[in-house]
Amino acid sequence: MTRDKKDLRIVFFGTPEFAVESLDRLVKGGYNVVGVVTMPDKVGGRGNKVVQSAVKLYAVEHGLNLMQPEKLKDPGFIEQLRSLKADLQIVIAFRMMPEVVWAMPPLGTFNLHASLLPKYRGAAPINWAVMNGDTETGVTTFFLKHEIDTGDVIQQRKLPIAETDNVGVVYDRLMMMGADMVIETVDAILRDDVRPIPQEELCDSGMEATPAPKIFTETCHIDWNRDSRSIYNQIRGLSPYPAAWTEIADVAGKLHHAKIYATALPSDDALARIISTDGAVKPGVMTTDGRCLKIACGDNRWIEITSIQIAGKRRMTTEEFLRGFRL
Repeated sequence: MTRDKKDLRIVFFGTPEFAVESLDRLVKGGYNVVGVVTMPDKVGGRGNKVVQSAVKLYAVEHGLNLMQPEKLKDPGFIEQLRSLKADLQIVIAFRMMPEVVWAMPPLGTFNLHASLLPKYRGAAPINWAVMNGDTETGVTTFFLKHEIDTGDVIQQRKLPIAETDNVGVVYDRLMMMGADMVIETVDAILRDDVRPIPQEELCDSGMEATPAPKIFTETCHIDWNRDSRSIYNQIRGLSPYPAAWTEIADVAGKLHHAKIYATALPSDDALARIISTDGAVKPGVMTTDGRCLKIACGDNRWIEITSIQIAGKRRMTTEEFLRGFRL
């Protein structure tokens, strides 16, 4: 027997924009969201301004019951959460949750994850899929259990990744696809039509469990000794945020921190004409004709920089950059 969605009490956990789309679908779809949990406000940026999460801004705008616990094990928060008598909890792009929280509702707690689990378990699945040059990714809903991103899979859907896609493009597509799947998963739970599959079975059928660790500053540093294709994928897998970076020397030899947002790989013929095969051009060496900027990579090929930002300046095209920067 199908339950009415208005009778299903839902508590939603999330923080960034990626989670807002799903929350919006739930609210506008008439589902009974009795509480929203997000991260506490932070102070940061220029002027030490208070930064509020995208989920908080949405919850306040729509008059939802908002909670921002400092610690998820705080007795006061646990009691407040328990008082909501949730039937189901939904988690999207949030922090690790203690069992006392995720095991609370009778219908469980499910998570929307931006990969085809068990592949890319962890904090940055979209970045790593693009950085590794994958041609396919997707979204997964699964029930939470103790180990991170290891719970039984409810639903999955695939998304192709084009060779020119950056992480921002893939993020937006997965956000929309994921919101569709959240609604589908809730509706399946309402119909009692959920048959979760243990991830161990997916691994046994040939899917490999791989990590997707948090992105750090060193992850974003470009090592020009790597091959051009790997560097190309790294840059688009970190664009527009947090952005791959390198250091560029001006005509006086001063080094400038530079974020690289987009590149292009010339054809093999063009590369062969530019770099000799005797290794005379070292990785990291730059060349320009005043309009284009190319950097030598470890496989004896050039990669062309098409979008760049020097510290303290705005993001610009390479042609704009070269008008005011002397190499």
